[in-house]
Amino acid sequence: MTDVVDSDELLRRMQRARACAEREARVWRERSEGGQGADDAAVRTLAYEVVVRVLDEILTPGARREES
Repeated sequence: MTDVVDSDELLRRMQRARACAEREARVWRERSEGGQGADDAAVRTLAYEVVVRVLDEILTPGARREES
């Protein structure tokens, strides 16, 4: 990963990463609703939700504070 990328490409990559983390959080949230491995799924859900929050703050600084 030594490619030099411009700011637009970096923004697109972060947006894709956020979308991916959001999808994964949704999948793991569904898995955490019961059954075997629910605790592990709950931890993974939380981890992906944190990633989404961090990327939200990078992509749109301060937007989450305004929602609260």
